[in-house]
Amino acid sequence: MAERTVFFVSDGTGITAETFGNSILAQFPTRPRHVRRPFIDSVAKALVVVEEINHVAAAEGKRPIVFITLVDDAVRRIVTGPGCRALVLDMFATFVEPIELELGVRSNHRIGRFSDTAQSPEYGSRIEAINFSLAHDDGQSARNLDAADVILVGVSRSGKTPTSLYLAMQHGIKAANYPLIPEDFDRDALPATLVPFKAKCFGLTIDPERLAQVRHERRPGSSYASLSNCRREVTAAESLMRREGIAWLSSTHKSIEEISTTILRDLRPDRLVY
Repeated sequence: MAERTVFFVSDGTGITAETFGNSILAQFPTRPRHVRRPFIDSVAKALVVVEEINHVAAAEGKRPIVFITLVDDAVRRIVTGPGCRALVLDMFATFVEPIELELGVRSNHRIGRFSDTAQSPEYGSRIEAINFSLAHDDGQSARNLDAADVILVGVSRSGKTPTSLYLAMQHGIKAANYPLIPEDFDRDALPATLVPFKAKCFGLTIDPERLAQVRHERRPGSSYASLSNCRREVTAAESLMRREGIAWLSSTHKSIEEISTTILRDLRPDRLVY
């Protein structure tokens, strides 16, 4: 299926269609070509997309797979109709319509899930969390750490920054991150700044071989990136976190989503429903 094309067609951003579609596709040993077509909110736009889908079908000799999240009935009929030469998987028909029947009420058929987000308190909290995480990235600032929901600690390049930003963007979590450096290992103690907030700390570690690979991309040939140094730092960091009673996990084979969910489960289970 390497030459197969998958379309994600939506009247909004397409994030929902693509997230769900990718979850389904992950069950198969496939690497299809992905095409996202957001903001398809008119019949004219739908006709253009169908023409593109049909062109791909003719070129590849196989039906494209199309995941759609389209609210407007007229737009949906264009993409789901016989004129579209594709396997079309309609998430609206699959999930929303049965729930309408079960609840006995009609959904609001709102186009996109971000149309009124900017006015919500949750959106403001999320923006505030992103700003907080950026200001407290890589130990840049020790101010207002009492306001942090989570403080990620670990050696440099163990995945702290992307995890912090994901927590902020996806869950509205104020996540600071603080690197553990050789001076901390020499003192055999957490940085003094973090001691009052140890209960908020969560550690990330990483396989030394993988860490060396990542660091070589940043500073090739340096002692910072050498395998021996990476092994030394990782061993010292894990020992320090273990002694301080800080929960930690390895980012080597885990996605940011998995890491973030584990952190929330352990430190802020109330935000898993955010």
